[in-house]
Amino acid sequence: MTTTHANLVIIGAGVVGCSAAYHLQKLGWRDILVLDKGELIKNDGSTSHAPGGMHVTNSSKMMTKFATYSVEEYQKLAPIEEGRPPLRPVGGIEVAYTKARHEDLKRKHGMATSYDVEAHLLTPQEVAQHIPFINTDVIYSGYYVPGDANALTQHLMAALIRDVEATGAAKFQGNTPIVDIEVENGRVQAVITETGRITCDHLLICTNIWSPILSRRLGFTIPLMAAQHQYTVTTPLEPLKGETREIVHPILRHQDFSLYFRQHWDSYGIGNYRHEPLMVHPHDVGKTAMREFTPKHFEIAWNASRELLPPIQNAELKTKFNGMFAFSVDGMPVMGESPVKGAWVAVGVWVTHSGGVGKAIAEWMTDGKPQMDLREADINRFVPHQLTPNYVRLRTAQNYREVYDIIHPLQQMEEPRGVRLAPYHQRLVENGGHFFQSAGYEVAQWYEGNAHLVEQYDDQIPHRDDWASRDWSRIQGAEHLAARENVGLFNLAGLAVIEIRGSGAEDYLNSICANRMNKPVGKVVYTAILDEAAGIYADVTAFRKTEDTFWMVTGGGLLPHDIYWLKKHAPTDGSVHITDLSSAYVTIGLWGPKAREVMAAVADDYSADDEFKYYTGREMTIGTAPVTALRISYVGEYGWEMYTRAEFAADLWDTLWEAGQAHNIVMVGAGAFDSLRIEKGYRLWGADIHTDYNPYEAGIGWAVKLKKDGFIGKEAAREAKQNVTRKLCAMTLEPSAVLLGKEPILKDGETLGYVTSANCGYSVGKMIAYGYLPVEYAEPGTKVDIIYFDEPYTATVTEEPLYDPDMLRLKDTAPEAAAPAKLEPAPGD
Repeated sequence: MTTTHANLVIIGAGVVGCSAAYHLQKLGWRDILVLDKGELIKNDGSTSHAPGGMHVTNSSKMMTKFATYSVEEYQKLAPIEEGRPPLRPVGGIEVAYTKARHEDLKRKHGMATSYDVEAHLLTPQEVAQHIPFINTDVIYSGYYVPGDANALTQHLMAALIRDVEATGAAKFQGNTPIVDIEVENGRVQAVITETGRITCDHLLICTNIWSPILSRRLGFTIPLMAAQHQYTVTTPLEPLKGETREIVHPILRHQDFSLYFRQHWDSYGIGNYRHEPLMVHPHDVGKTAMREFTPKHFEIAWNASRELLPPIQNAELKTKFNGMFAFSVDGMPVMGESPVKGAWVAVGVWVTHSGGVGKAIAEWMTDGKPQMDLREADINRFVPHQLTPNYVRLRTAQNYREVYDIIHPLQQMEEPRGVRLAPYHQRLVENGGHFFQSAGYEVAQWYEGNAHLVEQYDDQIPHRDDWASRDWSRIQGAEHLAARENVGLFNLAGLAVIEIRGSGAEDYLNSICANRMNKPVGKVVYTAILDEAAGIYADVTAFRKTEDTFWMVTGGGLLPHDIYWLKKHAPTDGSVHITDLSSAYVTIGLWGPKAREVMAAVADDYSADDEFKYYTGREMTIGTAPVTALRISYVGEYGWEMYTRAEFAADLWDTLWEAGQAHNIVMVGAGAFDSLRIEKGYRLWGADIHTDYNPYEAGIGWAVKLKKDGFIGKEAAREAKQNVTRKLCAMTLEPSAVLLGKEPILKDGETLGYVTSANCGYSVGKMIAYGYLPVEYAEPGTKVDIIYFDEPYTATVTEEPLYDPDMLRLKDTAPEAAAPAKLEPAPGD
């Protein structure tokens, strides 16, 4: 009987679609129809030919948790064929062919410890105990994870389908190509297949390399492409002669040659990424994710394989093909509800993470929110230029190249660059800016034009080793100290401005913001925006410009994420209008004890004696530029964020720069911007705070007003306040210590947490690290160990912030009264 309606249609019966159906039925979903354009089990997608290696360690906590859950859950599945379980927990090894990789395995071991993954560093001889015929002469070390596993991918899909169908919750139907998807009034209505029309209430796209085609039919873009990579299987190897077990050896990675291996009974499989990107446009993928083998791309891989595993020298290749896998523009999955209501997406996913992704998307679709922070996978994370064909092509190809590269935390993309430029960008170039990209903007980390300041502050700026000094300069420390001493000019063009306007604006903002928004015109408010479970969905600055107009300021890279939430919860009666003003306005920061003198020289109706109160804003004219000036600071110094229309921005920059010459003004880059904020104890969303944490753990509970009328997350916040079990703590180390983030924090060998962010506090003479610790270890004076490249460094939990705890430099009209700020509300809050 032909199906004509389903509550939920899942398109794609690969491992992700099967996993999603499996987890949705666990949460009570019924009447699920899973469609695939090819055969079931042995389908057209990547899962059918994937060799199934599941290495769980990842620099992303989210991806690591996806992987560890996948291994754990898939081990519960009963075999389809006796003696061949869908998942084999054989462990996994990565070997270091170079000294650089040897060091990087230490860093990886630290991240594994941070994320509660059991891992061990091995000598070459210890590696050989697991893989006896490996050539120990060409490796420095190994990294072993007992929890790594190998999936028999077709059996895995069959087991998931079997278990779901047994509940009666879902049907799986192959050979059903999708022709179109019907949408009416912004909501999905039906799926049109070659065999008929199927109406549905919900839709989930799990088609990976084909997903951009379906998304375009729905009017949005999924920024990923398919890339070919090679897989081969050798003829039998002499040391494995007579082996009747399918896989005993751990899965193996030889990352210095972009290779991976797995045993196939008496043979070995070789996976190769060591060739130029062979990208395939979605419309060119065709029916199957398989392509003919291209021998020229296997030459380096073949030689490296025979060197590492000498028995392969006497073997030939009995199986060989080019397969395709999905690469997104940032290497992460793409998940969430699309702009079309009822249409969801879970793509850009490999077998390793499929179980965790299936669970997360099922929870999201069921509860309206995921149960863990998914900011790195959120479909709403992309700024517009990241969705353009050229950007997708360039970034997915580079992600392919870097699959097994050693990636430094500060490593920057090489292309495309120069996508977004501040109107005064040439001034930054002329001052020797060393540029990073941030949400497409070119943002200087430091300015070579400030090199002369290093000598002035030399004794306050520690040196770093080769690894830690990549994309870092001692000039950053000099800029930090110069801003504290005199005044700094900051390029903040990357900030995003959202206007919320209308008769219902105040009530609306009060309903989504945890702080009180019924403030007078001219007032600035810092507020948390919570999800239903009191996780910190966003933290923003809001300014009431008029009775019915507010500005909300957030990070440029967070704009799609934040504006999605605002629009999702906005009233539909026309009382609120939400507008992105980010490209219309440019922001410049002016901070430091001499900022008032600079402002007094150029601003109408302002003098150095003027009491421009902290957390207030004004409309001003500076030179010839109309400016909205807010007396706030992310660096802990007196000064302003100044917003002007883009056409006035270059003139405003020049006006401030020229007036500041008499006061030793310096351009300050983003590197010092970060060290200034961490010294002041300000949180960074996406690192120190996000939806995995609530405001009371994060130390921003003062930005939550439980006595005000209802707002999203209020009841959960009330409960969270009474049950704080961990706290975000500041820890200090000697300034010569270097931390870059994600290092594990231990006490007596027990992992307590990990470093969320770190930088040198040049003004206080300490390396500062932040991380969440159980409350029993959160008392100032507690000693902990932070592991950096497998070496322990003693850190001390300390009162925060370390700089200006009495807020004198920010609030007092006499900057000379300064001292190093308690995290507390602005006056009147």
